[in-house]
Amino acid sequence: MTLDEITSTVIDRAADKRRFIVAIAGPPGAGKSTLADALHETLLARGETAEVLPMDGFHMDNGILEARGLLRRKGAPETFDVRGFADVLRAVRQGDEEVLVPVFDRSREIAIASARPVSPETHIVLAEGNYLLIDQAPWSRLFEMFDLTIFVGPEEDVLRERLLARWIHFGLDEAAIAWKLDGNDLPNGRFIIANSRKADIRLETF
Repeated sequence: MTLDEITSTVIDRAADKRRFIVAIAGPPGAGKSTLADALHETLLARGETAEVLPMDGFHMDNGILEARGLLRRKGAPETFDVRGFADVLRAVRQGDEEVLVPVFDRSREIAIASARPVSPETHIVLAEGNYLLIDQAPWSRLFEMFDLTIFVGPEEDVLRERLLARWIHFGLDEAAIAWKLDGNDLPNGRFIIANSRKADIRLETF
């Protein structure tokens, strides 16, 4: 599907709902945030009110991860505050007051609290993140909150190329990049592809 076709599908499906939540899921480097941002802009251009809700804002703090021996695995399923994300999704679903959501600053590797507002007037919310469609607890509790689901899943060689470019951009050395790719990101990606529920819309790449 093209971006315009996805946009039309979202608008049509959301027409009779006061609040409509789209889940955009997939492995690291798939293009989820790129799709979410592009869809957001296209929705606004077509007269909708929309906001992006990134799952990355719910990374556990580095201090907690270090104490649990998980800092090198940051980004793995067990390094997120799933309950906190579920609580925010419920508040967003209710839609009767402003909800302030956190946003992850990748350049500093920290989540910034209350960094983006979702107002009661927002019609469509684009929830974006790796594990939104995982069919295992505690992630499976999220699924009932989504009105439409999209999965972006490129081939592994495409993911590797994109992730390599990402970590070079952020200045990691060769050893750190090797660990990021084969010690964390790509294993996480394989887990996501193997354990995600079937989405309403499946894209090979974006």
